[in-house]
Amino acid sequence: QVQLVESGGGAVQTGGSLRLSCTASGRTLSLGLLGWFREAPGKEREFVAVTAWSGSSYYADSAKGRFTNSRDNTKNTVTLQMIALKPEDTAVYYCAASRRFKSDYDVAGEYDYWGQGTQVTVSS
Repeated sequence: QVQLVESGGGAVQTGGSLRLSCTASGRTLSLGLLGWFREAPGKEREFVAVTAWSGSSYYADSAKGRFTNSRDNTKNTVTLQMIALKPEDTAVYYCAASRRFKSDYDVAGEYDYWGQGTQVTVSS
C-alpha cells in the first residue's frame, strides 16, 4: 500500500501563488505517475498535472503556463507550483499515484492511490 499526504493548500487572491506538496510513503518503489487532480463543488474530479517516473510532465490545458509539477524520486515527493491563480482554480486538490505509467494519465480511474485532499480557494 501507498499513503499520500498533501500539504500547502490555502486561500489567496486572484493572481496569487500557492505551492502544494505531496509525500508518498509505504510501498513507493518506482511509482509510474505522481500528480494532481482537483474537484470543485458540484463538479467531477478533473486532471490537473502529473509527472512520470522519467520526469516527463503532463498538464491539463487549464494548467499549462501557470502550473509546474515536479517530483523528487529520492524523497517520494511531488510539488505543484501554481501561479496566476484564478477563482476557477478553487477546488479541493488531490494527490494521486499510479504504480505504472498509463497513457490515460488524465483519467482519475487509472490511479491506484489518493491523498485526503487539500483546499485551494482563490478569491476575486
